[in-house]
Amino acid sequence: MKVLLYFESEKILAKSGIGRALDHQKRALSDVGIPYTLDTNDDYDILHINTYGINSHNMVNKARRDGKKVVYHAHSTEEDFRNSFIGSNQLSPVVKKYLVSLYQKADYLITPTPYSKRLLESYGIEVPIRAISNGIDLDKYQPDLTKEQKFREYFDLSPNQKVVICVGLFFERKGIIDFVEIARKMPEYTFIWFGHVPMYSIPKNIRKIVKEDHPKNVIFPGYIRGDVIEGAYSGADLFFFPSYEETEGIVVLEALASRQNVLVRDIPVYEGWLQDGKNCYMGRTNQEFIEKIRQITEKEIPSLVHAGYKTAEERSIERIGQELQEVYETVLEEQETPLEVRKSKSMKR
Repeated sequence: MKVLLYFESEKILAKSGIGRALDHQKRALSDVGIPYTLDTNDDYDILHINTYGINSHNMVNKARRDGKKVVYHAHSTEEDFRNSFIGSNQLSPVVKKYLVSLYQKADYLITPTPYSKRLLESYGIEVPIRAISNGIDLDKYQPDLTKEQKFREYFDLSPNQKVVICVGLFFERKGIIDFVEIARKMPEYTFIWFGHVPMYSIPKNIRKIVKEDHPKNVIFPGYIRGDVIEGAYSGADLFFFPSYEETEGIVVLEALASRQNVLVRDIPVYEGWLQDGKNCYMGRTNQEFIEKIRQITEKEIPSLVHAGYKTAEERSIERIGQELQEVYETVLEEQETPLEVRKSKSMKR
């Protein structure tokens, strides 16, 4: 068995959660001893594809012609395409049709959570779907005092300064507007939003927030890798992720693995693995978030870092590798369903 991990526009998407998902897949396959390649010219048995651009479309068609098995990693849905780039809401129905046409060509779909699995099933896709977490590298996010010191020095933070962080692209869907509005009402706290996206690609109101329309206690340092961001995860006082829509939220796993308290919006994607007051805290309104931020950072309510870490452990890369192996073995053992049969079923719906 040899797997081709295909990832279109890798350099562009490397700063996103999907980019980290590819890194996790490489590590997961190595851990379970499955040979893989990133070279499209290599021979392979299974195409494991992560993206949906025009080159991805061509790769799937080529794999089908060559008689290769196709496992599509469905990171994207219509729901998480909305409220992101300029024109995303207008384009989302078209994106949904395109995604369905691509996903339907696969032998098997993998998606990060039961929630995203339900969304895909609601699209009428008849390909088998399995929910497998994107996983987390537990070793990488172990708290480290040296990294935490580098984080505080990088931002010139005093020892007693309360710091709330978030990691994400500059999308309205990610809750960036709420993040800034909450910071306005909590001037005694420092709020740091790590992440980046080309400014020309996002709506004017979001560009304005990032560039100028935010209070002094909000910092947008851009995309940062290494010790500073890893130190921030464990060295901040709270990881606050007010996103409205996710297929999983790799950054949430990173925060949990860092033994950090986590505050998220109460949305369906967390059903079954995050529970308010058990392994994280949740809120729905800005006022609820403000109250929870104060309570968590002032230690007025219990720390949930130990339970949160247990949740991250359940999604360790080692476990993900075993689940991927099971999917690969399944598609290699099954007789291929002719593409013409799938098209016929699709036309009948």
